Amino acid sequence: MNAPTAFPDQQKPVPPYKHTPLFPLGADTTPYKKITAEGVRVEKVLGRDMLVVSREALRALSEAAFGEINHYLRPGHLKQLRAILDDKEASDNDKFVAFDFLKNANIAAGGVLPMCQDTGTA
Repeated sequence: MNAPTAFPDQQKPVPPYKHTPLFPLGADTTPYKKITAEGVRVEKVLGRDMLVVSREALRALSEAAFGEINHYLRPGHLKQLRAILDDKEASDNDKFVAFDFLKNANIAAGGVLPMCQDTGTA
C-alpha cells in the first residue's frame, strides 16, 4: 500500500501521500551519444524513404546499450538521488536507499560488476 501510516513509536508525523506520475510527459533532456553511422542508410521503397540498418549496426547498438544499462545511471537519475541526500524532509530510510544506489552506481561504473549487484535486476 502506498498510503503513509503512522506508527505509535514514531515521533514526527508522517507527511501526506503525494502522487508522482510514473512516466511524466515532457521535454526529453536525456543525453544521447552516437554509436556509429556505419551500416545505416536510407533507401527509397515504393516512393517512400525507408531506414535500412545492417545486422552489424544492430549488434553494435545492442552491445553498447547493454553496457550502458548494466554499468551507468543517466546524469538526471544521479542528480535525483543526490537531491534525496540534500532533502531536509527525506527520511533516514530514503537517504539510506539513495546512498546505496549511489554506491552501487560508483561500483558499476568501474565496468566489472553490473548495477544490479545486490538485487539481480537492472
